[in-house]
Amino acid sequence: METLDPAPLRADARRNHDRIRTAAVEIFRERGLSAPLEDVAAAAHVSKATVFNRFGGRAGLIDAVIDDVAAQELLGVIERARAVVDIGERIRWYVAALRDLQYRQPAVNGVILRQVPGSRGLMELCGQGECFHEELVEQGVASGFLAGTFEPEDFHALAIETALVLEERGRPPRPSYDRRTTFLLDGIARPARVARPGRPDRHASRDGSGEGTDPGGEA
Repeated sequence: METLDPAPLRADARRNHDRIRTAAVEIFRERGLSAPLEDVAAAAHVSKATVFNRFGGRAGLIDAVIDDVAAQELLGVIERARAVVDIGERIRWYVAALRDLQYRQPAVNGVILRQVPGSRGLMELCGQGECFHEELVEQGVASGFLAGTFEPEDFHALAIETALVLEERGRPPRPSYDRRTTFLLDGIARPARVARPGRPDRHASRDGSGEGTDPGGEA
């Protein structure tokens, strides 16, 4: 059965719609997805009831602005990460870029925390992030950059923990935040096995094949 297109909005209704959308983009980007709808309405010079009439509530409003407040930048980070050839560098670049985005854009943390599960656009964006994490882990473990016990949920947890801290405690000074990013990046990479000075690597054979054991054992 054919469906009819919605009737075009009257000029005043269209102006309200556009003002609400513009205000929501500005406020959600600045203050996050949990910002009061009353503030959006005030910035748009309409009533809260008008926001509900035009968008059906917070979930509908977020669906209308998710591209501008979070999706474009989040998906851009994913695509730029995919362009990094070396998997180790790809993982390091992605984690650093995501943390930078979380610091700069509070709305991104609302997406990561799934603050509005009724928003289809938000949940679809979360799904794309999860798929990318699975991709990173599969390739990172296969390359040896990540430990075999590393799981996609570990990437999710790292992003969620960062989001919670930023949401609850606010943004720390940028140099401190960046320093902790370095600590995090150094921690997730699988450490290279290094032989003790003056002694052979206990996991390496005398011919370098890796089949032997440490001569004489270890005290």
